[in-house]
Amino acid sequence: MNRNLTILVIEDSEDDVFLFQKALAGEHIKNPVQVVKDGVEAIDYLEGKGEFHDRVRFPFPSVIFCDLKMPRMNGFDVLEWLRKHPECSVIPLIILSSSKEDVDVKKAYLMGANAYLLKPHTLSEFREMLRDTYKFWTWCEKPRVPVKA
Repeated sequence: MNRNLTILVIEDSEDDVFLFQKALAGEHIKNPVQVVKDGVEAIDYLEGKGEFHDRVRFPFPSVIFCDLKMPRMNGFDVLEWLRKHPECSVIPLIILSSSKEDVDVKKAYLMGANAYLLKPHTLSEFREMLRDTYKFWTWCEKPRVPVKA
């Protein structure tokens, strides 16, 4: 099922991005995937600033996967910005982190994360996690995505 979801991945680890994309390909998920390396780039992407101004090339995301520990602007900062922004506050944001610290999990949910997933250790676990997450979010109704924030 492809309901035209554009997936935005906010992740500073090239290895984790590679696994994410390989897992999607292994599950035959062909939705567009956009990748930015930190929160500063994520907000530029969402606002359509600089290199991200072309919404045909950089479509507005339908769902966001966000790491927590990143340089310049971390995942909590992105989540805070997102939930305060009128156009972006409804975008489902899934934390995808290596941290299973209760303080991080609780803070993410209190700040409005839609889900908190631990990064899997194997490609097969990553595939299974993304398959189930993707299937869930394709069934969910989501508000129309704006052209820009």
